[in-house]
Amino acid sequence: MAGTNKEILSRLTQGLVTMKKLNPKVTETFSALDKAAFEAGVLDAKTKELIAVAIGVAIRCDGCIAVHTKHAVRAGATVEEVTEALGVAVAMGGGPSVVYSTRALEALVEFTAPPSS
Repeated sequence: MAGTNKEILSRLTQGLVTMKKLNPKVTETFSALDKAAFEAGVLDAKTKELIAVAIGVAIRCDGCIAVHTKHAVRAGATVEEVTEALGVAVAMGGGPSVVYSTRALEALVEFTAPPSS
């Protein structure tokens, strides 16, 4: 899935709209699961998003990286926290995770950059 992370998110959003029309039961069920999994509990939302970023890197999922890096930033994750989570992903996923960590760093820059005027 090439493009900027914002383009990746846009394509995912459009695809999910189509998926919801074609298969609403699965889409709504997944949405409920996702909401429940990311609600703050013993772990706060930021920690859960950092876990998701690391998993996205380890499984080499560009869409996951874009979505969860954006959500981690929104939840208050710092550059240092995201980078440390990426270190765990590399430890778990080896060389391919190093490559996908760079994609997460690109997403981090993109989602923490001030809006251009």
